[in-house]
Amino acid sequence: MPPTYRERLRIEGSVLAAAGALASGVLMIGVSRATDRAPSTIGQLVFVTVLLVALSPRSARRSIATARPLAPGEQSTGEPTALWKPPLVLLALTAVFVVPGELGVGAAGWDAGLRITGGCLLVGLAQALLLERVVAADEARTGRSYVRLPGWSPIRGTKLGFFGGKQA
Repeated sequence: MPPTYRERLRIEGSVLAAAGALASGVLMIGVSRATDRAPSTIGQLVFVTVLLVALSPRSARRSIATARPLAPGEQSTGEPTALWKPPLVLLALTAVFVVPGELGVGAAGWDAGLRITGGCLLVGLAQALLLERVVAADEARTGRSYVRLPGWSPIRGTKLGFFGGKQA
């Protein structure tokens, strides 16, 4: 049996949240300029939180609504994301904003890096806690177990298949 979508949301979200928390802590403790423009950072992270709470469950429900049953014997890997990728994405996104500021090319800097790492913490928490609960509620209601299928897109979201259950 491939890893379920809920398992992957919990694991991958936790890894991203932990990476975001660790990187945010390192920036706040080790780089004094990371806390420059703190009100802006706080405001932007509050905005990200509101967006995640408002939009993420709808996106998860849309993916669930378009899930297809997997045929008996149909193979699926569950499309797990390698756990080294979320921290790498966090580092790459942070570098995109910090490096130009350090080179004097852009206006962004270490404080933007803190917003990125804090945002990754929030996205990871949303995956591990909020979206996992949306999927769990549907699984309890329908008796299904969801798995990721190939073909994620930013517009259509995550493609899911499911095992077992009754029709919704």
